[in-house]
Amino acid sequence: MENAGFKAGSLFLSYALGIDLGTTFSAAAVARNGQAEILSLGYRSPTLPSVIVARESGEILIGEAAERRAMIEPLRTAREFKRRLGDPTPILLGSAPYGAETLMSYLLRGIYDLVVEQQGETPSSLVISHPANWGLYKLDLLEQAVRMADVGNSQYITEPVAAALHYAGRERIEPGEIVAVYDFGGGTFDAALLRRTESSFEQLGDPEGIERLGGIDFDEAVFGHVMQSLGDAVDELDPSDSTAMTAVARLRDECRQAKEVLSVDTDVTIPVMLPGVQTEVRLTRSEFEEMVEPRIGATIAAFKRAVRSADLELSDVDRILLVGGSSRIPLVRQQVREETDSEIFLDAHPKYAIALGAAIAADLNLGTSIMAQMATLAAPRVEPPPAPPEPVAPPPEAPPVVEVDEPEPATPEAVSATPALDAALAEPETSELEAPVEAPPADVAAPAVDEPDSAPPPVEDEVVEVEPETGELAAVEATEPLTETGEFIAPATAEEVASSQWQDGIALSPILFAALGVVLLGSALVTFVLLTLVID
Repeated sequence: MENAGFKAGSLFLSYALGIDLGTTFSAAAVARNGQAEILSLGYRSPTLPSVIVARESGEILIGEAAERRAMIEPLRTAREFKRRLGDPTPILLGSAPYGAETLMSYLLRGIYDLVVEQQGETPSSLVISHPANWGLYKLDLLEQAVRMADVGNSQYITEPVAAALHYAGRERIEPGEIVAVYDFGGGTFDAALLRRTESSFEQLGDPEGIERLGGIDFDEAVFGHVMQSLGDAVDELDPSDSTAMTAVARLRDECRQAKEVLSVDTDVTIPVMLPGVQTEVRLTRSEFEEMVEPRIGATIAAFKRAVRSADLELSDVDRILLVGGSSRIPLVRQQVREETDSEIFLDAHPKYAIALGAAIAADLNLGTSIMAQMATLAAPRVEPPPAPPEPVAPPPEAPPVVEVDEPEPATPEAVSATPALDAALAEPETSELEAPVEAPPADVAAPAVDEPDSAPPPVEDEVVEVEPETGELAAVEATEPLTETGEFIAPATAEEVASSQWQDGIALSPILFAALGVVLLGSALVTFVLLTLVID
């Protein structure tokens, strides 16, 4: 969702949005820093009529604009489509078929755009409410509608929990208290049992509901009463006559308003302006209650089933919260109080309670997200360790220059700590026949010397003994060099060394041998010639 991330300095600019997609009316509320308020989506009321008109040009109208156009194009008007969610039969608007989830996406997108236009920015958190008794199939269709509306990431909340959150924001509810929600709206009825936790509510048992029971059914009852009072006059109306159908649509709206008036007055007069029929129909509260009493009894039975599903009794319920527009009917409050014998609380704005509760839930989600991101920003930043440098091949080394100092004669008292290294660097004794070899200057590298084919002469091994008690080095005993077979070799004398070097010199002078052979051959030839001449 856009602007969903936390930005420094934007804490007081971010807002959370809650939307209640109702059957007859929809509402939206925003919350900032724990304070929720209802938004005005219409010109005459904060709520928006859940009406869609698909014009022939392809334009989609919602809300009050659609309701005005519905008077002229009733066959292109869709109402109460929330009830049709999950029904595979399409809704025909003109000649085009629409699924209920598609129409809900149009309504959701229209409300979302109105809110963004009013607030000047997109919300940072969005929560959408739904009936508590919707199963996985309808919830999946609702998610499809949200995706088609393209309003970003959204979260969901049941209508009873949303209503309880709004109520808990105004009235103190101790943790552990059990609240029963009686939600009687325009198109559906929901009953759920909730237990207050430290921060929210948890559901107890299974929610109960009646999907096709709400205020529009009572509107239809009032409309039927009016049509019955008119007798045969309405039978002559032509369904294809747009003027007659517009008049019928206005009559239905008058019946809805009369139902609402009877919640505060004892009787009402309904004007009738049909083609060929202009009259009034009077309706009293007692007549109205007689029409709707059986349906109210069905809601009480569903409410009791919700309590029993949690293995509780009505006496275990601490308070009952009435929400939804139809809960304002005096007979509803009277029957709930009589049947449950519990304390009744009627929301001051039952039509807006769910949207306000959804906004509070969205604000709680936003606060949790902001706190988590602030903690992330406040945490010390740990720099990743630098990548190890790539190995570089070392340049070829020049032959090392080894300076060999003349070793001093070893004494029994002076013992080297590294006898093997000293032995390797020590220069062997020279005989009388060897000429001294001068060491090259320090700044001149020694020439590379080819290794001889034979192995170098063995180096004498030194044995170092350590005193076990003091740990000091004992006397050093030189051992005779070993051959490859492990036999000892006696040290060579000076004469043997000289003879060996003379033989090595001869072996290394093949040219001298050749020259000597030529001389001897020439001498023999000369001697032979001389002897021949003397004899002759």
